Amino acid sequence: MTLTAPPEASASPAVPPPARGRVRRRRRGDTLAGYAFLAPWLLGFVLLTAGPMLASLYLAFTDYNLFAPPEWVGLDNFVRLFGDPDYLQAWRVTALYVLVGTPLKLVAALAVAMVLNRALRGSAFYRSAFYLPSLVGASVSIAVVWKAMFIDDGPVDSIQQFFGVDAGGWVGDPARTVPMLILLTVWQFGAPMVIFLAGLKQVPAELYEAASVDGAQPRHKFWHITLPMLSPVIFFNLLLETINAFQVFASAFIISGGTGGPARSTLFYTLYLYFRGFRDFQMGYASAMAWVLVVVIALITILFFRSSKMWVHYGGDEGR
Repeated sequence: MTLTAPPEASASPAVPPPARGRVRRRRRGDTLAGYAFLAPWLLGFVLLTAGPMLASLYLAFTDYNLFAPPEWVGLDNFVRLFGDPDYLQAWRVTALYVLVGTPLKLVAALAVAMVLNRALRGSAFYRSAFYLPSLVGASVSIAVVWKAMFIDDGPVDSIQQFFGVDAGGWVGDPARTVPMLILLTVWQFGAPMVIFLAGLKQVPAELYEAASVDGAQPRHKFWHITLPMLSPVIFFNLLLETINAFQVFASAFIISGGTGGPARSTLFYTLYLYFRGFRDFQMGYASAMAWVLVVVIALITILFFRSSKMWVHYGGDEGR
């Protein structure tokens, strides 16, 4: 004989309608609370980022000077860019700064990170001391101090004279102004240094021990263990610092006295964009410059990601 449980016993207890209503209200309340927390950020993004970007994109195709309604000119602003000698000079100065300053900054950051990765007394103090310039290095006050160090008869000039090196202020010399700004950005290596240091902590010590057993020299360990294991960190720092270098403004503005001089030697891209937009009130032209910079940075970012497949090694790549 087969025993069959009554339907009431075999069925799972159903949630009473009032309980289901409470669950729905609670979920709806959680959703509304989430949107309420997101609302200030979304509003700020629309009003302060997305909205101005769309407005700038429209203005890039217009002749607009803040005092009259925008007049549609199509691609005229973009065509004018490549016939503007100051615009081409701005690209030359910026490219030199990016191509020289960024690698030097990363090399300095990696070198100091490798030293601090050793078990040294007071390493915590040195980490803080080396990181400090990256906190204040982009400020106007530091740019003012940096300019005072390199003027005629300044501290750097005095040191050069002491060692018998030909003196002369760096600030007024067109051949020295960009190197001076490159030294300033290299001095701000604290942020990439901390990231490199965190990456070095993740390299397994067993790899170095096995290499030592095989008789590998320190330089072999560096090239065949340290650099490959750090390649994702190098890629991140390289991309971030390259993007930041394209946007240098405050230090160039302060050191040049807001002129881009001497002889246009500090006429960086963003500085020239500022001149066009807020000195000459050519907002359409400045907007076109801004969007060209956006496209260039986007293309460089894509190039970095495409090329990273050839030299960036992630954990587990061997098994793919």
